[in-house]
Amino acid sequence: MNYLDKKVGIYYSQEKTEFHVWAPNVDQVKLLLYEINGKYENPGQVFNMEQDSDGIWSITVSGDHKGKFYNYLVEDRNDLKCAVDPYAQAVSLNGTKGVIVDLAETNPEGWEDDQRPPLENLEDSIIYEIHVKDFSISPYSGMENKGKYLAFTELGTTVPGTDIKTGVAHLKELGITHVHLLPVFDFGSVDERLDYQYNWGYDPQNYNVPEGLYATDPSQPKTRIRELKRLIQSLHQNGIRVIMDVVYNHTYRLYESNFGKLAPQEYYRFYEEGEPANGSGCGNEIASENPMVRKFIVDSVEYWAREYHIDGFRFDLMGLIDQKTMEAVANRLHEIDPSILIYGEPWTADKSPLPIDQRMLKGRQRGLKIGVFNDDLRDTIKGGTRGKAKGYVNGELANLDYLKSGITAQISSYASSPHEVINYVSSHDDLTLWDKIEKTCPQASYEDKVRMSNLSNAIVLTSQGIPFLHGGVDLLRTKYGVENSYQSSDRINKIDWVKKIDNNYVFKYYQGLIKLRKEHPAFRMASAEDIKKHLQFLEADYGIIAFQLQGYANNDSWETIIVVYNPFMEARDIRLPESKNWEIVVKDKKAGTETLESFYGQMVLVPKISTMVLHD
Repeated sequence: MNYLDKKVGIYYSQEKTEFHVWAPNVDQVKLLLYEINGKYENPGQVFNMEQDSDGIWSITVSGDHKGKFYNYLVEDRNDLKCAVDPYAQAVSLNGTKGVIVDLAETNPEGWEDDQRPPLENLEDSIIYEIHVKDFSISPYSGMENKGKYLAFTELGTTVPGTDIKTGVAHLKELGITHVHLLPVFDFGSVDERLDYQYNWGYDPQNYNVPEGLYATDPSQPKTRIRELKRLIQSLHQNGIRVIMDVVYNHTYRLYESNFGKLAPQEYYRFYEEGEPANGSGCGNEIASENPMVRKFIVDSVEYWAREYHIDGFRFDLMGLIDQKTMEAVANRLHEIDPSILIYGEPWTADKSPLPIDQRMLKGRQRGLKIGVFNDDLRDTIKGGTRGKAKGYVNGELANLDYLKSGITAQISSYASSPHEVINYVSSHDDLTLWDKIEKTCPQASYEDKVRMSNLSNAIVLTSQGIPFLHGGVDLLRTKYGVENSYQSSDRINKIDWVKKIDNNYVFKYYQGLIKLRKEHPAFRMASAEDIKKHLQFLEADYGIIAFQLQGYANNDSWETIIVVYNPFMEARDIRLPESKNWEIVVKDKKAGTETLESFYGQMVLVPKISTMVLHD
């Protein structure tokens, strides 16, 4: 039998429940089944489990045990440890015990009719990254369920006393196709009873269970499941897909984790002298190359895709996951639905014993329908993520070839298809785009800083590949210069919806660029061959980047589209390929598909620090 087909986890029915857990090198595993009386659990029953030749311990307990808590007691060399089932589908408060549930009882009304919103090609994706709590916690968000999953079910919300849309209404108005949620699996760094606590969630505890901090009642095991499903259902009903941020490269703890209690030498990587590997920078590193660990990762993403209807997965530090595992992940998910989006960070945080030729790095994604973050384009556009180093939009005109490579979805370097490249300039990590510009150009005027910000993501949204936006960037989001806000307060991390009032013209600029991209397929070609055929860079003064999308690219309704980026502090004249009638749709601080200006000729003046798009 293939290891991927082996039974692990629990299988519930009214007649019996099966329990299977992998712990290959321990002396004994016992099932602890707790009886629940009111708010308290009794020690309950203890069952000896039997081990098979692959190290899987199993037992079947007859009767209906729905709602009971359970754990595994691991005996190893006279040492006793109590572990939560790594495959647990539900947990108690703060994830200390597994819970037996009938998953059908966690489905919101109409869940069986929930459908993924249409997506013809992966290149049609426009991603917007959001932290569940940041999204609604502002006192001016207009949402009642602040910091909770259910905030995403509130429709028609506005900044109080205004008609400025917030929440899901804002997302629909903006026009993005995917919401990328920072981790929503159960993580270990917060007490779920304390609403004021905060973390991004990159510290996994129970991989297959939603985090309770975002639930209205984390003490009720089914509540967090049902409310996350309602979030997904609401976004689907509003035409938005949901991407889940997953962290299969490390856990919150090592030996104190569920993996560490059951099989530390198998679940984690170690150096020959016994020191734990730390390529994650978090004290441990998961051994994805171990067949049963690979199985866990594949099973986990399949569970989220099937049970929760998740539409995509972003892999944290994907460079620490071996290529065979990522291939298995892609194969399993695309058997479910070829439109499921898969992408990740093609790097590590530190050195790792995983051989470099096995790591999922740039270039290894070719042909696998897996995307990688384009940090080359990110740093070229605005400089490094934390320091004062500048980029194209804020004064540094080096590395223009990197910029051109990003515009063409890296098909001349490490990508074979445009969907393999995720273009971005900022994310939850490090400085927000606005804070980076403030740090690099403190003496610039407010207007010029806005121009730099707009130009940054105009490049992202007019380049080939898949664009990725940091949530709130369309409102000029700030974290007040905090570089790594994973444990900062809500005041630092919240999306300040009031900023949409003053910066509505910035929001409309993003909205217009997204509308342009969605309505004109020339900006989202689906093959390297089409890009090579239809995208041509034009001669221009040094520092000016200009290109044309020609020949009705990708069946566009416009025959020729010209895109020009001007990073200079003054307007610049640009020579177009020929004299003809031209219509400008993006200029200065306005963007969209409607004509802003028309003219006949071959020369056009592009305003300072801006993007221009025109068509014949």
